[in-house]
Amino acid sequence: MTQTTSTPGGGPSDGRHLLVTGGAGFIGGAVVEAALARGWRVRVLDSLRRDVHGGLPAVDPRVEFVVGDVTDPASVAHSLRGIDVVCHQAAKVGLGVDFSDAPDYVHSNELGTAVLLAGMAAAGINRLVLASSMVVYGEGSYRSASGFARPGPRRVADLDAGTFDPTDAATGEPLEPALVGEDDPLDPRNVYASSKLGQEYLATAWSRSTNGRVAALRYHNVYGPGMPQNTPYAGVASLFRSALQRGEAPTVFEDGRQRRDFVHVRDIASANLAAIDWTGTAAEGTSRPFNVGSGTVHTIGDMAEALSAAAGGPAPVVTGEYRLGDVRHITASSERLRTELGWTPSVGFDEGMREFATAPLRAAVV
Repeated sequence: MTQTTSTPGGGPSDGRHLLVTGGAGFIGGAVVEAALARGWRVRVLDSLRRDVHGGLPAVDPRVEFVVGDVTDPASVAHSLRGIDVVCHQAAKVGLGVDFSDAPDYVHSNELGTAVLLAGMAAAGINRLVLASSMVVYGEGSYRSASGFARPGPRRVADLDAGTFDPTDAATGEPLEPALVGEDDPLDPRNVYASSKLGQEYLATAWSRSTNGRVAALRYHNVYGPGMPQNTPYAGVASLFRSALQRGEAPTVFEDGRQRRDFVHVRDIASANLAAIDWTGTAAEGTSRPFNVGSGTVHTIGDMAEALSAAAGGPAPVVTGEYRLGDVRHITASSERLRTELGWTPSVGFDEGMREFATAPLRAAVV
């Protein structure tokens, strides 16, 4: 069912009319806020799924909000009327609870993207910014004594023994983590990752068929105010922050030395706006991926300690537990985004963690 709940108000505009799918969500909401600050007209399409939204979002009166599902052709067609560019954030996220989640991931992410792209083709809209993810790479890139290495999935026996780092098959020594680039091999290792790569492939096929222009933004570990709390699909930042809010110690899996690139949601939003500008000048029939990361490497343990200290909460507990499907190290080179789109992050790790430690979260999902 399609339901329009508010209409855009007045205010300055450069004439650009943007549709943000999933615009009521954590990242989508930040993109909407940044676009409004630019003076753009913004429409949101969001299904307000109860397993994602713990409560109804506050809707800016300048936003036209359409309640509908991206897998529904009628909702999509209604939402695309008069639109210049689409920012596709709607997706089921996270590693999932178990494989029974697979149909919902494929339905929400791949079918939803296919329906959206078909609607864009019918409406003659040729500019898309797609929210992708670092998970399409699987493990990050590594260096060995003999050069570049991409290890396979970690073995249960090694994880049970507390051997968390991938090792060089020739020497048995731990491999040295390196920054992953957009041209590195892709190796999705869970259903969510497979569905995100499926979205990219669909968008590439659409761009070739319609002469469309796609920027696929491969987000690294996003955090910031307004993250969802207490959901099995949330990322580690939300889980740590939710534990501290309950007065509990953050629980850190493995040894806490997993390397990540934590990027603030406001920087994710500014990357989306830079990508929207880029799709306005890119060659027709172009689909190009961009890593979106802060450019600095920290460990999961670093994040837990920084949040605990900033919140005045209990120290993190490192458990040695693990989850199959998790990767050990994945950190981004965002040089392409900086060079080609002129984007730079604005929120440093220490500043961001101090803010996030006490920032409000979204209502808990029940």
